[in-house]
Amino acid sequence: MESKDVIIVGLDIGTTKIAAIVGRRNEHGKIEILSSGKTESIGVKRGVVSNIENTVQSIQKAVIEAEAKSNVQIEYVNVGIAGQHIKSLQHRGNIIRKNIDDEISQEDVDQLMDNMRNLNMSPGEEIIDVIPQEYIIDNEAGIKQPVGMLGNSLEANFHIIIGQTTAAKNIYKCVKKSNLDIVDLILEPIASARAVLSEEEVEAGVALVDIGGGTTDIAIFHDGIIRHTAVIPFGGDVITEDVKEGCSIIKKHAEELKVKFGSALSDENKENEIVAIPGLRGRPPKEITLKNLASIIQARVEEIIEHVYWEIKNSGYENKLIAGIVLTGGGSQLKHLVQLTEFITGMDTRIGYPNEHLSDGSPEELSSPTYATGIGLVIEGFQRYDIENRKHKGKSNDEQKVKDAKPSSKRNFLEKIQEFFDQDSNEIN
Repeated sequence: MESKDVIIVGLDIGTTKIAAIVGRRNEHGKIEILSSGKTESIGVKRGVVSNIENTVQSIQKAVIEAEAKSNVQIEYVNVGIAGQHIKSLQHRGNIIRKNIDDEISQEDVDQLMDNMRNLNMSPGEEIIDVIPQEYIIDNEAGIKQPVGMLGNSLEANFHIIIGQTTAAKNIYKCVKKSNLDIVDLILEPIASARAVLSEEEVEAGVALVDIGGGTTDIAIFHDGIIRHTAVIPFGGDVITEDVKEGCSIIKKHAEELKVKFGSALSDENKENEIVAIPGLRGRPPKEITLKNLASIIQARVEEIIEHVYWEIKNSGYENKLIAGIVLTGGGSQLKHLVQLTEFITGMDTRIGYPNEHLSDGSPEELSSPTYATGIGLVIEGFQRYDIENRKHKGKSNDEQKVKDAKPSSKRNFLEKIQEFFDQDSNEIN
């Protein structure tokens, strides 16, 4: 199957929305978004599934909408994973090669990766993803592509992402009950970074901050390599909650107030700017000053940015991020957020829009930061599809066809989950 015939679908199971994004490559190699489906998420809290049935219904609605718009039947999806249970660590692995006269092969690299996947974790935790950072051949560091080189020992520094087994199993269960198959589980900040960062930024050093409804996800890059990932367990929803409590209004009105009139800087609003909220059941309208609204929002946003800044300092790359901070996700659309972030961190900040790597024909409404994760899942899906294709080159034609970007043959976390559910269904039968 030619690359341009491959359809890849990103499924962003978020706290406030569930989005299915359908993409393909055009003849110029650019990714073209064919359609999207979006629905309210009512079964997810802080990035983690809390109600299976509600989440399944939301997934099905989003997928049906995306299918209808693109005329594509969706079977396989790349799914984002986030939540406060996510953590990451750095680890170095090595193998001593038996035949040093042979070139380093893809099998050698795969063996090194598999060794990392088999590291012992705490009970209830599993390795979700293993990302090679750089390779070392016979103590020669800084090698990006070791295949084809000669050497006795092959080492690599890895960025290892760990998550709770139960959280991932619940995502898997929801997707399977929606009659879909998962190609890959992808960490959401890595997906968002694919969508909104330029190659120059990733090389220069940048912190990607994706402010979602339930979580704020961080990915730090330097020298083209991912160095640190973290998930902060609150996002736009807690800001809405604060507005609801602070102004004594219902959640729906609090969300509308935040989106239409909200600001991250109270000084930017005058005392006499007032907005009226409809009263409940015949009660008179409630008047709220925009300055008061902004001061409620600013207090919580400052807390989120302080957490982000702590993660940046904790990564050890604070002074190496030449490209500063890129904010994305639905929460990044809050007025004056860039100014407040620059004030607290002292770092250059911009908003990231997910049209960095898309073709001109993609729907305009998808250029909103809200869709950064969904579009990033499609882009990352193509990257992984290409890697699998390269691995299959040199094998027979039948083996070479990675039809419709189906799951790869490597025994990863996803396959362990699949086996778990297969065993369960066999026992029931």
